[in-house]
Amino acid sequence: MPVDALPSSENCNCFAVRAAARYITQFYDQHLAPIGLRTTQFSILARLDRKGPMTINVLAEDMVMDRTTLGRNILPLERDGLIRIEPVAFDRRAKELHLTKAGEKRLQVARKRWYAAQARFESVFGAKRAADLRDLLRGVVASEFAAADHSGAQSING
Repeated sequence: MPVDALPSSENCNCFAVRAAARYITQFYDQHLAPIGLRTTQFSILARLDRKGPMTINVLAEDMVMDRTTLGRNILPLERDGLIRIEPVAFDRRAKELHLTKAGEKRLQVARKRWYAAQARFESVFGAKRAADLRDLLRGVVASEFAAADHSGAQSING
């Protein structure tokens, strides 16, 4: 495809999703900042609270994140005593993340701020539209289109 035929960023699905994700993440981060958490860190604590201890690989897959990004986000959580990282009994190379009592307390306080952000988003964007958006985005993840077809991938250079 010639470079001049490439779609503009306004027509790029990836750009639109990433721009919206950055915008929404910044909004939630502002609400969580007084608690000392970022949105991704909040999500990690919430997953561990809901699902129990998980290995780093399982949590990364569950959150649709690569291990490196997850690693950057768990380091401050461990440093602050909000999670504990332990070797897995059956595989000493694998590491399992555990929510600590301090993590449970921080999460409980952070949830109030998260609910405020959620309520504000839905009041401005619309509760129905927000629910539809979540459903659409879950559908994107569930479609596994990226894993299903690599044959259509082409280099920009030809």
